[in-house]
Amino acid sequence: MLLWTSFLLAFSTLLPLINPLGSSLIFLGLVGEAPAEVFRRLALRIAINNIIFLLIVEVLGSAILRFFGISLPIVQVSGGLVIAAIGWSMLNQRNAQASAQLKQDEAQAFSDAATRGLEQKAFYPFTFPITSGPGTIVVTLTLSAHEARTAITANVLSHLGLFLAIVLLSVLVYLCYAYAPKLARSVSQSTIHGIQQVMAFIVLSIGVQIAWNGASELLSQLPRL
Repeated sequence: MLLWTSFLLAFSTLLPLINPLGSSLIFLGLVGEAPAEVFRRLALRIAINNIIFLLIVEVLGSAILRFFGISLPIVQVSGGLVIAAIGWSMLNQRNAQASAQLKQDEAQAFSDAATRGLEQKAFYPFTFPITSGPGTIVVTLTLSAHEARTAITANVLSHLGLFLAIVLLSVLVYLCYAYAPKLARSVSQSTIHGIQQVMAFIVLSIGVQIAWNGASELLSQLPRL
């Protein structure tokens, strides 16, 4: 049950941030006209890079927090507010293209170099920041800290749930990137927008819940009057 709960929390929070469908449109624009085999080969490397990249963030997250002396409730409050702000901004976007605008802006600087070796760009910028940008890193770090528990078994299960969510999202990234040309022709912008709006509200609610969990813990530590 704990594994399933952790998986659902991580998957529903990271899905609109990684946004495999929306990111695939940016990926398609940067790759341009290329054989289907090139898309599949690049997509596989990007998916593997994404798993390794986010796994490192998950594993080292707690160590980073301890190094800087940041407590879990503080991370929950600040990270929850960040997640809620992301969800709120997504809710107020006007169209399906807007959710990927930040990633498009980050990738724009590399569009002029699209004719260079695509294999050399499998991690940067295709994996970071196009697939998993700064927002994804912050949320993964927050979820990693949020899943920290005293019991070893519970801690392992919760982190396993987060890892499984990362793996599944990376599989979706592979499928969307590998078949980006076909997706661009078959999925309407209104459909993408509707899905994104539903996911945006879920992200907003999750952010508020995580922030409230941290705030409740901080309030319980205050001396009683």
